Amino acid sequence: MISFDQGNQRFNFRVVGVAIHNDKVLLHQADGDSFWSLPGGRVEFGEAAEETLRREMREELDVEIEVVRLLWLVENFFVYDGKNYHELSPYFLMRLPESSPYLTEPGPYKCAETGSNLIFRWFPNTPETLAKLPVLPAFLQVELQTLPETTRHIVHRDE
Repeated sequence: MISFDQGNQRFNFRVVGVAIHNDKVLLHQADGDSFWSLPGGRVEFGEAAEETLRREMREELDVEIEVVRLLWLVENFFVYDGKNYHELSPYFLMRLPESSPYLTEPGPYKCAETGSNLIFRWFPNTPETLAKLPVLPAFLQVELQTLPETTRHIVHRDE
């Protein structure tokens, strides 16, 4: 995985998937976290970003997703678990297969990956709902309402 530490700082190269279905957005949460985020995972050396997203969704949900297009390239700065993070993330619009039970069965869903503590769930894609959860990075609480037509670069700092 492309992640390294330097003192109290950590750099991550993480790919993110945005799945919206019936005006709901698919989010996940790790046990013990007080926030929700979009699914994805860290890139392996030599792996293209779209390949990472496909691999992560196979590992976590056991589905073959379609990567539709790149929405955002995000430089995200935040503190988590006592470390200062600098995360670089392409955010892709993704589509789950029409035959996926995740589109028809109410959640939450446990991660299919052995040893993972993630819970996936669909939430109404409204600023009010996403702010109350909350969803991080915080820019998503608004930006998920109107997906960009062309790729946007975002620098975000969660304070």
